[in-house]
Amino acid sequence: MAAVRAGAASDIGRVRRRNEDSALVADGVFAVADGMGGHAAGDVASELAVEALRRLAGQPDRTPQDVHDAVARANADILASAVEHPVRTGMGTTLTGISLVRDGDVERWAVFNVGDSRVYRFAGDVLTQLTVDHTAPESVTRRRGVITRALGTRPAPDADLWVLPPLPGERFVVCSDGLSLELTDDEIAEVLRAEPTAQAAADLLVHRAVLAGGRDNVTAVVVDHLTTGGDTGTVTRGAHAAPEDDDTHPGAAPYRGIDTDPLGLPTGL
Repeated sequence: MAAVRAGAASDIGRVRRRNEDSALVADGVFAVADGMGGHAAGDVASELAVEALRRLAGQPDRTPQDVHDAVARANADILASAVEHPVRTGMGTTLTGISLVRDGDVERWAVFNVGDSRVYRFAGDVLTQLTVDHTAPESVTRRRGVITRALGTRPAPDADLWVLPPLPGERFVVCSDGLSLELTDDEIAEVLRAEPTAQAAADLLVHRAVLAGGRDNVTAVVVDHLTTGGDTGTVTRGAHAAPEDDDTHPGAAPYRGIDTDPLGLPTGL
């Protein structure tokens, strides 16, 4: 059984009036959603998104397709809420994260993403961005690109989904762009090297992002795939054992909805 420890932290930042981020730490399912829409209830959209993923936690033998379906269900839930409550019309959210899944006869990680929140993997002392930002190129007058995919839209956005083999000792960071906006990859990796526990790493990442500017809400979930059972903290266990003969190459295989290998990106390499 793959044993993991996870920690989560979030902060409103120094500019925003409310925190529209939501985070999920459940049984083998970890996600972050960054709501959009301001008065159109971005916080509601992000909460609906993570709640759709929460249902996966109690689902035995979940597959990559189950994860894909949960993301699609999140989009439907957001649209339905906007119909029921017209004041919420226009709300949306990013959604990204990882889930332990059954892929054939082996246990894998499923990495999923819609929007510009991110999943990083820290393994072999190297930080790699696994997700692809769904943004248009930056303009001269903007600090960052415009999001081109988000939940809460019709037709439903195509979610990126990859599967990759578990690697004992690896560490993941799932975060809103309030973290990646303020901290470089090197700064994120520095925290991951310095903090031995998932919760301490999540706390420090958010703290440093706020100190660096805090121009947006900041949320981070850190997930450690344990090599031994001697660490301290809350353990979340997946439903399946990792295969002993599994390939430990850190490369991610495209599952659906993507034609770019995230490990081929210049970011984090």
